[in-house]
Amino acid sequence: MRHRLAKLICQFALSFTAFGQTRAADRSLGKPNIVILLADDLGYRELGCQGNTEIPTPHIDSIAGNGVRFTNGYVTAPFCSASRAGLITGRYQTRFGYESNPIGHRNELPGVGLPQGEETLAERLRQAGYVSGLIGK
Repeated sequence: MRHRLAKLICQFALSFTAFGQTRAADRSLGKPNIVILLADDLGYRELGCQGNTEIPTPHIDSIAGNGVRFTNGYVTAPFCSASRAGLITGRYQTRFGYESNPIGHRNELPGVGLPQGEETLAERLRQAGYVSGLIGK
């Protein structure tokens, strides 16, 4: 568990090194870094910063201790795919027809998944001069 978590954190950090190169003009604007960690099925009190003493999570605890931390978060769906769609669009996924978790052969059906017309957080950040990256599913 600790080895997998450490590997994931290293991959995440390297992705921001690779994708996070900014222009000198952007640095002068003082734009903050934005990092969103999304973990499906991670319960409350499963991280050290939430009070867990059994599983050490020092790197995530450091991020929580040195940044802005939101402690009351709610998902908009009881399963991962639709919940992620809501997070990256900033909209309730039912408003654009993403109401189920497409699995198996349903992934191959036309019209399944995030509609191409939906604007995402990454697109909005790009318009503001940010460079984004993604690690994970």
